[in-house]
Amino acid sequence: MTRGLAGLLVFLTLLLGLAGASGRAQEVDLPAWTGGPPPSLALKDLDGRLHDLADYRGTVLLVNFWATWCAPCRDELPSLERLRDALRGRPFEVLAVNVAEGESRVRRFLAEVPLRSPVLLDRNGDTQRAWKVRGLPATFLLDREGAIRFWYLGELDWAQPKVLRTIESLLPPVR
Repeated sequence: MTRGLAGLLVFLTLLLGLAGASGRAQEVDLPAWTGGPPPSLALKDLDGRLHDLADYRGTVLLVNFWATWCAPCRDELPSLERLRDALRGRPFEVLAVNVAEGESRVRRFLAEVPLRSPVLLDRNGDTQRAWKVRGLPATFLLDREGAIRFWYLGELDWAQPKVLRTIESLLPPVR
């Protein structure tokens, strides 16, 4: 093998390795929220129980807007469950707000992708519009006083260490 060809093969191997690495989930900083206080949120879950933001004071709350037809949403939901598991026993909750879909469709989806988090139904999209959600998935992280502190538009691995540390910074210290 000639020296030039060997160099080219090494270069291509490195290039392919970098291309593969770029497809992996990168750790991100959650953007700080500057859009003011959260709009109201009072929605029923699949069992008909009403969930209101006021009920979650004292709890760090992650509000995720999603839909069954949204591929990035489908891919992201399991990471929300892993995050919830990682923070089990702490004052933390995830509310998965399904946007403008029928209950039967949501139930069929959840038979395939089970969630233990409360799944709320924004049946006509009014809550999505009030929160100015312009794309899915869209996620808001509220502190224990109910203020939005961070947000993210798009798919994210919510269980990644950097994101977990950000959320833990809003929680009271572990005793």
